[in-house]
Amino acid sequence: MLRLITDFDGPIMDVSDRYYHVYTLCLATYQQPGQFIKQLPKAEFWRLKRAQVPEWQIGRLSGLNPEQARAFAGMRARIVHDVAYLAYDRLLPGAVATLEACQRAGLDLVVMTMRRDRELAAPLKRHRLDRFFAPTHRYCISDHYVKTDDVHDKPLLMARALTELPPATETWMVGDTEADIAAAQAHGVKIIAVLSGIRDRTQLAQHRPDYIVNNLQEAFDLIQQTHYRHAPRPVTARHTYPASSRQLTQQGAY
Repeated sequence: MLRLITDFDGPIMDVSDRYYHVYTLCLATYQQPGQFIKQLPKAEFWRLKRAQVPEWQIGRLSGLNPEQARAFAGMRARIVHDVAYLAYDRLLPGAVATLEACQRAGLDLVVMTMRRDRELAAPLKRHRLDRFFAPTHRYCISDHYVKTDDVHDKPLLMARALTELPPATETWMVGDTEADIAAAQAHGVKIIAVLSGIRDRTQLAQHRPDYIVNNLQEAFDLIQQTHYRHAPRPVTARHTYPASSRQLTQQGAY
């Protein structure tokens, strides 16, 4: 069985509108009466985010003074993942078609994300993505887990997944951040980084993924080229899924 583990934001969901909306909201919150503020165009803001320019520096580039910029960065960190703002996220073009192609090809699909359970459940249902990922094939953070940092926490999700999921003959990971790369590399999983998310090529290349491609479709094409070159096309299996999800709790259990 060939398994594809994919991140949610970046390969499947475009979060740029949400991040930009929160940026403008935080900027307006700390602007003083009469203060000149330079609101960055979305394309420039997203270029800076993908280059990992710190939030406080984005605040300074937008006209905030140092104290305002620190407060701006703190507010952004507190609210950017609030459920109320997740409605700004949208499906990346071609993501659903690629997931459908993966199913037809017989891939065992797993989603692995640093979203909390409540942050994952709603968009899965809203966009009908739950048809691709069985509840037992959804790895996320529990609603009460206290995060350290993604590069530390995501390998814990990967370790749990590799222990709990049925054996696979080959496993691939697709993601858009250094946390995805770290999670895969820590457990000997081949990692394809995509440029459709929150990191640019320069940032991704520093962490030495196996491949860098533009999007999920290209990642799937690459997997097919390498795995199916000398193998017969597998038959899609029918699954019956129990109604449970896998969540990382503060104790490291699900």
